[in-house]
Amino acid sequence: MRKIVLAAAVAGAALTLSACSSETADSADEAAEGAMADAEANMEAMGDAAEGAMEEAGAAMDDAADAVEGAMDDAGEAMEDAADSMEEAAE
Repeated sequence: MRKIVLAAAVAGAALTLSACSSETADSADEAAEGAMADAEANMEAMGDAAEGAMEEAGAAMDDAADAVEGAMDDAGEAMEDAADSMEEAAE
């Protein structure tokens, strides 16, 4: 009789543990899926931020190139004006 009761208790404990293990596995799967979704969202946000930063850097470089070009044009004109002034003074 004791063996039957002991076997029934062991079987009940095994069923309880297997149910807990199933719930734990489901919970772990849900947690892993949530973590993957979070990681994917973070990677997408980082990509968007990097893209925006690259666009801003490109615009800043374009502006700097335009400023250098304008300064070189102004310097060239100033040199031409100086050369003209020197020619007039030499005459």
